[in-house]
Amino acid sequence: MFLLFGILFLAALETNAMKVLLKLLFLVISHHVFSQFNDTTNYYINYTSTGIINKTNEGNAYVLNNNIKFNIYKKSISLNTANSWIYGEQQDNLTNNDYVSNLDLNLFKTKRHIYYWALTTFERSYSLKINHRLQSGAGVGYYIIDNKNFVLQVSDGLLYEKSDLYDSEAGNNNYQTIRNSFRIKFRWILKDIIVLDNTDFLQHSFKDGDDYIFRSNTNVSVKLRKWLSFTIAVNYNKLNLTKRENLLLNYGLTMEKYF
Repeated sequence: MFLLFGILFLAALETNAMKVLLKLLFLVISHHVFSQFNDTTNYYINYTSTGIINKTNEGNAYVLNNNIKFNIYKKSISLNTANSWIYGEQQDNLTNNDYVSNLDLNLFKTKRHIYYWALTTFERSYSLKINHRLQSGAGVGYYIIDNKNFVLQVSDGLLYEKSDLYDSEAGNNNYQTIRNSFRIKFRWILKDIIVLDNTDFLQHSFKDGDDYIFRSNTNVSVKLRKWLSFTIAVNYNKLNLTKRENLLLNYGLTMEKYF
């Protein structure tokens, strides 16, 4: 039943990008899966498709949330990419067409617990009224706990931001700012079956204390196979400058591979 649910999601997305994702998924499910990074396992790919579809005689509504990640992990450096696309309609009216793409680099020097990071993010969001937003910056991070079953890390740094926001009364708002970016992240694995991931961002502008961004992403996954999990995802975003926020709770499938 879970597999059929995921296939319905994929069938609903008839785009060239989805064709590429499907090819990657076939690569994922056709090989043996490792449980984590080690000396010979340096790459990781993850695809998650979650959503809710509701159809009645009076109308229909649906939200689809698609995420693909690819990580490269070495002894002194790691490179992570993440792309997220949320699309939703209600009564044939568009509610979400939100895209976020992240690229971050972590550099480990003398101790594994301390690292330096660099980040670039591009975002477009219909629900948050962001025509486009580009962020780029760097900082330092620290692993408070780092073991096989539990990881807790914090990071802080500076980001340069260039944004084009839409306001229904004032029109487009183009501006630039410097933000402090604070992140807390943890990952908990229970008996190699249940995985809880959470990442929270708080980004304040140095120009205006009321200009801040808050983002929270939480995933709970239950493994059905080594490469396949059933996932419940909760995503919350708030852009205080435009008084816009969104909350999305849905469920679906995650496919992953270490190699």
